[in-house]
Amino acid sequence: MIEITDIYGRAFKTLRVSLTNTCNLGCVYCVDESDQNRFQKQDILSSNELITQKALSVDEFIEVIRSLHEILGLETLRLTGGEPTLYRDLVPLLKGIRGIGISAIKMTTNGYLLSHKIEQYAEAGLTSLNISLDAIEPEPFFQMSRRRNIQKILEGIIRAVELGLEVKINCVVMKGLNENQIIPLLNFAQRYNIRIRFLELMQMGHLYGNFEEYFFSEQDILDVIAAHTSFVTLPRDPSATAKYWELANGYQFGIISNESDPFCNDCNRLRVDSYGNIYGCLSDNTSIPVHEHLNEPDIMEEKLRQALSKKKKKFSGSTLSMLAIGG
Repeated sequence: MIEITDIYGRAFKTLRVSLTNTCNLGCVYCVDESDQNRFQKQDILSSNELITQKALSVDEFIEVIRSLHEILGLETLRLTGGEPTLYRDLVPLLKGIRGIGISAIKMTTNGYLLSHKIEQYAEAGLTSLNISLDAIEPEPFFQMSRRRNIQKILEGIIRAVELGLEVKINCVVMKGLNENQIIPLLNFAQRYNIRIRFLELMQMGHLYGNFEEYFFSEQDILDVIAAHTSFVTLPRDPSATAKYWELANGYQFGIISNESDPFCNDCNRLRVDSYGNIYGCLSDNTSIPVHEHLNEPDIMEEKLRQALSKKKKKFSGSTLSMLAIGG
């Protein structure tokens, strides 16, 4: 393991791996309406790179993760997308990652296909789930995701809880679209003892530089909840993305305030896309290829230092598509 830190003392300890840039939902903050049936990698890659790059196989993913773990001593790995459950070899990949020795293997999913294979995922080594759920009522859900059949997602959430997996719900709140879902989602999460985090909209992808119309701040979210119940503020854990509050009954909810209160000072995240490129910061769309240098420690260390140098002191967003990098 090599000690790689930047001038602020930040180091990579969490790896987020985007398995695919495809998705079975069309969430409005992720996919531009005019582009929802096609995804253009030009947001990240040049046309020349588009011609030469292909998505990694299971074995290639495992080797990339193993190499990064040996250098960085990773503590947590999170699988993202696009939608990671669309990756057809997800179960073999989970088994391979478990063999590397990373203690926490997590996944962020929209939950749409979860009920079909959640038992297999748990047996293969998955330890926890973040499930993106931006509404719990059918019409607001359709407005946010451009899809129907929310019941499939709710069944998957409940089944994951029954299996004993650690489950969290993530809700991106957008003004004029789903702020009326904050309390129904909070009530649902309490009923099943699931921790929920409400997310401020991020300046990413097609919304970069043009997100104010839909922005609903941390304070706006707290105001909605305060109109229904009282709560107290809890201390924030180092490197945590969310701040938490506790209701009078002991239930805790969180808010991820990328805009109002960025958590960049102690960010420890490194991202890998489905092509084997690493990204040091969501506010910088520079992709750094590593999959061809896994057996060259000096080059790998140089590329990791380059990625770490891209970390900004404060989040400012970028044109990176959430479909490709997974947030």
